Amino acid sequence: MSIDPAIVAEPVQRSPLRVPQHLGVIMDGNGRWATARGKRRTEGHVEGVKSLRKMVELCITYGVGHLTVFSFSSENWSRPSEEVSFIFNLLRRFVASDLQRLIRNNVQVRIIGSRDGLEPSLVRLIDDVEAKTAGNTGLVLVVAFNYGGKAEIAEATRRIAREVAAGRLSADDIDETTIEAALYTAGLPDPDLIIRTSGEQRISNFLLWQAAYAEFVFVDEHWPDFDEASFVRVLETFSQRDRRYGGIGTEQS
Repeated sequence: MSIDPAIVAEPVQRSPLRVPQHLGVIMDGNGRWATARGKRRTEGHVEGVKSLRKMVELCITYGVGHLTVFSFSSENWSRPSEEVSFIFNLLRRFVASDLQRLIRNNVQVRIIGSRDGLEPSLVRLIDDVEAKTAGNTGLVLVVAFNYGGKAEIAEATRRIAREVAAGRLSADDIDETTIEAALYTAGLPDPDLIIRTSGEQRISNFLLWQAAYAEFVFVDEHWPDFDEASFVRVLETFSQRDRRYGGIGTEQS
């Protein structure tokens, strides 16, 4: 990945596109991309990492503030063990090869999800990349790894329950703000837009609480084929949405 200012291309179009403050991406279709080309599924995951690098570049170029990507769900453990191990090693390789570039380009990295079941060395790697980028003030890259939305809400509920049991919080004082502060994404804005690639049209346990008012755009391209032209088309679609948040909206005002 190389996103130093001197070589970042001008965006295809800057105006009148509306750019989300927080973009979520369900990076789907790596395996299908590979199978369609007679390749091993693992080769699709390698290409998927390349597309992630491109997406980080695009978010920096177009001014997206937060990017959350769904890289490994808590349900993905059911995949063949060889594929799971390969995905885990890809995370290690991504951090090892891209950390200095992310630091140079002022990207802050947060990795959300359960640490249960992860090797201690991988947990240390996650802690290290978060610590080394914590002071960066540019794009916030959130990697949902070993993550599930239902599990996140359950964990937040347990945290709050422990506070109530300890007498530090009254049950009557629990509100949406209390729950949001207990989620993995505490302190981050909710996503404005969520993209899912590969033609599937479901949320798949991704940011269930946070996506309450997100706009969704589903595209047919497999994740390795998602490029700048795809990105601009999504922003054009997003720009045409009338976001009402339960109100009347601009078209009827």
